[in-house]
Amino acid sequence: MIEAAPAKVNLALHLRRRRTDGYHDLETVFAFTEFGDTLRVASQAGLTLTVAGPFAAAVGEGDNLVLRAARALAAAAGVAGDAALTLDKRIPVAAGLGGGSADAAAALRLLSRWWRLDWPVDRLAAVAAPFGADVPACVFGRAMVGAGKGDDLAAVDLDLAGMPILLVNPRVAVPTGPVFAAWDRIDRGPLDPQEWRNARNDLAAPAIGLAPVIGEVVAALAETGATLVRMSGSGATCFALYCDQLARDRARAAIEAARPAWWTAATTLLG
Repeated sequence: MIEAAPAKVNLALHLRRRRTDGYHDLETVFAFTEFGDTLRVASQAGLTLTVAGPFAAAVGEGDNLVLRAARALAAAAGVAGDAALTLDKRIPVAAGLGGGSADAAAALRLLSRWWRLDWPVDRLAAVAAPFGADVPACVFGRAMVGAGKGDDLAAVDLDLAGMPILLVNPRVAVPTGPVFAAWDRIDRGPLDPQEWRNARNDLAAPAIGLAPVIGEVVAALAETGATLVRMSGSGATCFALYCDQLARDRARAAIEAARPAWWTAATTLLG
């Protein structure tokens, strides 16, 4: 049994204030791509995780978010929690693409079927809530508006399905905490989800301050004829949207020729 773990992009991300609990009130538009990780499950006694793929070494097979989510589901459902999980890790780590969150969400969806629970997605999202603001959104795996810490979710219809998108990461891991801490705490206004193209990512400036190469990625993508270029999440991955797949593929070829050390993925948005 197999489950996809689509990469997450933040089409827009507005920070409103820092809360007394250390989190930030924010408004964001989550979207998901055809590109992502893959999780498989097979029978065995006990619960284990094996990680393969190009970014396996950055994840390891210890007590990561996939296993923690699996244990939480087993406990909530009152089942033994037996499963041999294998993760094909293709999403870069600490990249603003929600890779760990997507993997944990995929584990919840996959194991709900494997253990014959067949829980609805909103019930799985409730199990996901303690594991970070991105995980519930990744459980739904469709365009969502996030408010509060990002976990106050509402579905939104943005007609995204099939939109060509190019993801570019300079192979620099940017931890989320320092980027949020470097935000200047200026509230630049609310987010209208339907106007996400005219919105912003308030974490871009602090991320570029910590990793200037992100600014180089944005500049390089801006020269490729994209209809929109923006950083995703807390970085360092940036995305560019295109009118068609040919323009996207030409842009990827140009980026790879000029910056062969950078990581790229040409894909499309899900609905």
